[in-house]
Amino acid sequence: MSYPVEMNVTPKVTAFFDEATNTISYVVQEPDGPACAIIDTVLDIDYAAGRITHDSADKIITFVEAEELEVAWLIETHVHADHLSAAPYIQERLGGKIGIGEKITEVQEVFGKVFNEGTEFQRDGSQFDALFTDGDTYAVGAMTGFAMATPGHTPACMVHVLGNAAFVGDTLFMPDGGSARCDFPGGDAGQLYDSIQKVLSLPDQMRLFICHDYGPGGRAIAWETTVAEQKAANIHLAGGTSREEFIRTRESRDATLAMPKLIIPSLQVNMRAGDIPKDDDGRPVLKVPLNGL
Repeated sequence: MSYPVEMNVTPKVTAFFDEATNTISYVVQEPDGPACAIIDTVLDIDYAAGRITHDSADKIITFVEAEELEVAWLIETHVHADHLSAAPYIQERLGGKIGIGEKITEVQEVFGKVFNEGTEFQRDGSQFDALFTDGDTYAVGAMTGFAMATPGHTPACMVHVLGNAAFVGDTLFMPDGGSARCDFPGGDAGQLYDSIQKVLSLPDQMRLFICHDYGPGGRAIAWETTVAEQKAANIHLAGGTSREEFIRTRESRDATLAMPKLIIPSLQVNMRAGDIPKDDDGRPVLKVPLNGL
């Protein structure tokens, strides 16, 4: 598929790093106007205490209001397993549509069973305002964004490209961090390799913005790289790594990884577009299924 790349458009990108989850959220503003998109927000949770707070989201809200921006979209690059989305909290205060990849329905089907959700839990993606298909375009003011389907980490993963900036979710990390794990239900290392090749087919100068960074080797946290830098130095891909070699390396690595600390609450909330499930009395609750993952 040919994608409508516009390298002459340079959006203003402001990053917000959440230290508790090593997540980077972004406000992406059109070059010459107030419209913006907000990508991969974070809802704070003290899991041990069962307490939700909004400090991370409030920082973004404060910034958007101070800059007098207009929110067009709240985009989830995928159903995150390591942090909760604050999209509905921000939407209530700033507006905008919540969007995710159309394969969210596959994620909802799998984890609807894991969490023993009843028939009231819709598995059609209707909790979101928009479901993107590969190549879909959307407007952020005068700027056009488009979605690239990049399954492998999860079925619903998408890279979102706005001008010369691409927001890659967990498809790629910084070059010294490699790539995303593929051992969650619906993950596939071969698919991830193919998806990464799609990303690397973008122009070499395309700026890539990463969703997570852990500072390998003790370096400072970073979140911006380029297609050229990934081609040259990504530890899982550089040097002409074949699909078979990548699958072998990725699956070997995944076998050593523990489950993310927040996977249980994250999946329940994020497959609902950031809404927290409630019990029969309307109280927010989370389930802990045993031996389900």
